Amino acid sequence: MLTKIVSLIIQPLYPKSEGANPYNIIGSVLFTQKILGFNRLIPWPAHFTSRIINPKNIKLGTRSFPGWSQGCYIQAKNGILIGDNLRMGPNVGLISANHSLDDYDRWEASKPITIGNNVWIGMNSIVMPGITIGDNVVIGANSTVTKDIPSNTICAGNPCKVLSQKPAYKGRVYSSS
Repeated sequence: MLTKIVSLIIQPLYPKSEGANPYNIIGSVLFTQKILGFNRLIPWPAHFTSRIINPKNIKLGTRSFPGWSQGCYIQAKNGILIGDNLRMGPNVGLISANHSLDDYDRWEASKPITIGNNVWIGMNSIVMPGITIGDNVVIGANSTVTKDIPSNTICAGNPCKVLSQKPAYKGRVYSSS
């Protein structure tokens, strides 16, 4: 009964949190984000040590909260499209635009970063501008993603490379549609 009440409180604040443990949201971000004001303008749970630039350019699926882990840097100048059920470790960087090489005050245009459904990005990894990551992908810790990653793979390294195929995702499937 108490879980249903807590869920009713969380749902209007974080509408795409279906299936997430509401106690995790309350315990990890609600107080610092909504009451103290760290990342207050971010409409999903975000840790107070994460930095999210241009959140209006980020489109999210259900249960995807970029920046919920500590120390993430998410820069969405060229846009970031994220599917359902994204998991990101601490200190992950999603960088959608680089500085111009001849004028460091100018940003280079590129296509947005696109991340599929059921993706796990390990600690300290970086995803560079214009990258597409398919569905059902695990990216190992400390990886630098400089090329598109196909669906159903386990990848790691600097630069990130496919290491093996990944079996189908067996967790609950969430749909933002």
